[in-house]
Amino acid sequence: MSLIYAALLLFFFRLAVAQISRTAWTVTADSFEPGNEPVKAVDNNTATIWHTDWTPVEMSLPHNITIDMKQSYNIESLTYLPRQDGNNNGHIGQHQIVISIDGVIWSSPIAIGTYLDDTSLKTTTFSTVPARYVRLIALTEAGNRGLWTSAAEINVYAASSYTSPSTALGFWGATIDFPLVPAASAMLFHTGNVLVWSSFAPSTFSGGNGGITLTATYDPVTEIVSQRNVSNVGHDMFCPGLSIDANGSPVVTGGNDADKTSLYDPGPDVWVSGPNMQIPRGYQAQVTLSDGRIFTIGGSWNGGEGGKNGEIFSEITNLWTLLPGCPVAPMLTNDSQGVYRQDNHGWLFGWKNGSVFQAGPSRAMNWYGTAGNGSQAPAGPRASDTDSMNGNAVMFDAFNGKILTVGGAPNYQNSYATANAHIITIGTPGVPASVATIGPMAYTRAFANAVVLPDGTVFVTGGQAYAVPFTDSTAVMYPELWNPTTGTFTVLSPMAIPRTYHSWALLLLDGTIINGGGGLCGACTTNHYDAEIYTPAYLLNSDGSPATRPKITSVSASSVVVGGRITVVTNMAVTQFSLIRYGSATHTVDTDQRRIALTPAVSGTTSTIAVPGDAGIALPGYWMLFALTAAGVPSVASTVLIKGS
Repeated sequence: MSLIYAALLLFFFRLAVAQISRTAWTVTADSFEPGNEPVKAVDNNTATIWHTDWTPVEMSLPHNITIDMKQSYNIESLTYLPRQDGNNNGHIGQHQIVISIDGVIWSSPIAIGTYLDDTSLKTTTFSTVPARYVRLIALTEAGNRGLWTSAAEINVYAASSYTSPSTALGFWGATIDFPLVPAASAMLFHTGNVLVWSSFAPSTFSGGNGGITLTATYDPVTEIVSQRNVSNVGHDMFCPGLSIDANGSPVVTGGNDADKTSLYDPGPDVWVSGPNMQIPRGYQAQVTLSDGRIFTIGGSWNGGEGGKNGEIFSEITNLWTLLPGCPVAPMLTNDSQGVYRQDNHGWLFGWKNGSVFQAGPSRAMNWYGTAGNGSQAPAGPRASDTDSMNGNAVMFDAFNGKILTVGGAPNYQNSYATANAHIITIGTPGVPASVATIGPMAYTRAFANAVVLPDGTVFVTGGQAYAVPFTDSTAVMYPELWNPTTGTFTVLSPMAIPRTYHSWALLLLDGTIINGGGGLCGACTTNHYDAEIYTPAYLLNSDGSPATRPKITSVSASSVVVGGRITVVTNMAVTQFSLIRYGSATHTVDTDQRRIALTPAVSGTTSTIAVPGDAGIALPGYWMLFALTAAGVPSVASTVLIKGS
């Protein structure tokens, strides 16, 4: 059986879920108002509800409803329909789902998060697990209207098959439900939280009047998903340019409001307006430079088509400045939809002396200089690769200028993806890059995401074999892990939820990966209001138990200039460190992430590490500092600010 055929089988198995008959179920709850018993949530009547009691007094949150399905099933999702009677009281907000085989021993949550406060059907999909008992726990009322909880209907769905996952390959953990379809994401340095957003609405990007963005924040420590509607900056931030600046602020440009610039300041937790760009843009590429300025180019999806040459933003002058010497034409693909798609989603890397390396998605690579009026020079073709729109490029070894590129398709849509993989090596700005073709991925992918890990491996997740936006057909459910030592890809355990167009992935401080989103297409069937967490095998023993991790107990300085040194104390012997820059991602592109491997000078459990002396390698901004054992087990990261010289 071919890997592609296996992937298609898995995808259609996911579709072939069955609603479990509720005929024999018994249902209990911590509380109910007479006439609104818990059985009303499984009676196949949307006009009746379970409601916690409100007389003579309201019972305090949290509340729970527990279902005994009378036999064990391999379950893969739960649906919750809020009350449909025109009264919103009791809509579930923050929640958890736990399961049990015997009704005595309960699992840790298989799903967490916050549901949208409306009457739509909520679907929570999770990795298939055997269970007889299912408990939905309401931690908050979605609109903070009171202490109630209510439900019109709850259903549980069984998978068509179940195979216990191999812990040797890592595993997918709890699903995180969001009150919106997260189409963009950024790591926040001051907390390690994940900021996500959709558009002016939770499930669509089209038809709005501009000026508002719905956001949510996931806290990996408390497992709480909070939400905020951002209107003070007058910016619908769907389909933007995105990068994290030297101060750790996500800088969001263009998109639905094509000329806008907005910055999120994590310290005071506020959004602030920046200056408008000189050229309106949507789907543009954006990258933070060695001197802290921000470069953008392309973006004909919005704001007019063509001529989207480079410009640069300085937070010191608070101005965008056109760079006429940075034309977009050399980096255009040959997309069948013309320039509307040809200048989208460039693979940009800030490099030495304020330069920018454009690795793709066009087969033609380029150097851009940002001094004066700017400059451009060809960097050569990406070997025999095709144009690779919606592919991925990751700087896994910044010290040596090495970039892994994978996948993509010749055209933005209605185009077969490739499994192509290459290693690009860059050095002196303006000098053509060297490119080596390596063995391909196991699966062809467009709209996938790629994340560099502390040990230098690269995690590639999601995507489609045939690129069609807003669909999950031909979704690739198996991630892969690329090993830079062997140069090979290993197929990993399958995910529960397709991640295709508008999906993203980021590295978390604990060395796991969060992978979420997909859709944002209104009434379509492919809106994914969620994310999953992947635990790599480097965090596990061979029997699947948690590996013993090193712990960073102290760092001599929370900030360091390029070329500076840091002394790190750990609780056990370590042999290596790595710095990985905080990431941001939208539309398969993360121009922030890069990894620097550091070999320490070690004395017992005290290590001294030297940050590279070139700000083009160690870009200014916040980085995750990981300590690794000889077996490659990483610590939880400490956060370090690297400043330019």
